Amino acid sequence: MAKFLVLYRSSSSARAQLANASPEEAKAGMDAWMAWAGKAGEAIVDFGAPVDSARHVGGGSGDPTGFSILQADSADDIVALLNEHPHLHSSGNSIDVQEFIPIPGM
Repeated sequence: MAKFLVLYRSSSSARAQLANASPEEAKAGMDAWMAWAGKAGEAIVDFGAPVDSARHVGGGSGDPTGFSILQADSADDIVALLNEHPHLHSSGNSIDVQEFIPIPGM
């Protein structure tokens, strides 16, 4: 079974989202995430966490606001699992899926 890095991207930082959410909004958000986690089951290797704004080294842009590590037989299986993810319910949010590539000799 392959492992995949799942990066959650948002137009506002995770810190700002958490600071601006009412207790009711925060609870509803966590309830939605936990319901998704229940459906994902053993595909979750590491549920992950929100992350602070990135500090860039080199080129590139766009900040991830959180991550998870999932496992499945294929990237298509992961994408299917993420199609109903609550992160996608907010405008401007997206999810990147990247397969971990084994390092020879390690």
